[in-house]
Amino acid sequence: MSMTSGKKNRVAAGLRRRGALLAAALRPPGAGRPAGPSPGGEDDGAVAPSKVPRLVESPVFVLCSVRSGSTLLRVLLNSHSRIRAPHELHLRHLRVRPGRDFTHDIMGELGLDVRELEYMLWDNVLAYELRRSGKAQIVDKTPSNVLIWRRLAAAWPRARYIFLLRHPASTVESVLARRKGAVPEEVVPEILRYTEHIEQARGELSGITVRYEELTAEPERVTKDVCAYLGLEWEPGMLDYGGLSHGPYRAVFGDWGEKLKSGEVQPARPLPAADAVPAELRDIARAWNYL
Repeated sequence: MSMTSGKKNRVAAGLRRRGALLAAALRPPGAGRPAGPSPGGEDDGAVAPSKVPRLVESPVFVLCSVRSGSTLLRVLLNSHSRIRAPHELHLRHLRVRPGRDFTHDIMGELGLDVRELEYMLWDNVLAYELRRSGKAQIVDKTPSNVLIWRRLAAAWPRARYIFLLRHPASTVESVLARRKGAVPEEVVPEILRYTEHIEQARGELSGITVRYEELTAEPERVTKDVCAYLGLEWEPGMLDYGGLSHGPYRAVFGDWGEKLKSGEVQPARPLPAADAVPAELRDIARAWNYL
């Protein structure tokens, strides 16, 4: 049975659409379309500052490694009447994927590429959480944020930063103690990666540096310093974080250990001996004055 002219046209149109989709899938990154973020969601070099107005103009980001005490810092800050420090938000995994190839051109006429659309998505998440809390300042402490610090700085030119440091070897010890099946051969390079990103960010961004060891030893002094940096009055109730609700304590939301759940600031573990620091971490430990 021969096809009618109308059916032939529909088949041809369908083949053209499939060909266009295949060509789009095979097109090299950046060819004929605005640049987007790297597939891994990490920084891929210098990023131009965004010129799109933000709902949250000056968020605060804690740039840190995993297992560096960021959840403790979060709950202390979240106990302030004007600071909302939610559980980890993992903004780098909130991505925009245009559904059709022509979407790039449509959004391009508005001056928006995939990267800028993602910034707008992230901004709306922060604005929603801030509005829901009824507070004035939001602090996001997701450790993986340090892997995209250039994108955060581009998205929010007026963002502020807290650099949270912990002895790199202590961080490794903490990961090994908490993560089931973890081995030094995998954990040491992971922590080195985080610390290198922190050091890069410290070299290019302004902010306040906080040490986990000092936070646990002198929580009042350190939280006063952070409040002063944020332009807020310190509140004694910040140290009584156990009397407030801070959301769930579980994996990927932040730390969930018993020390944190105690509601009281606990002492840090003793610092490792110099000869116990893995060779790969000695340079960064020395740069941070731990050696």
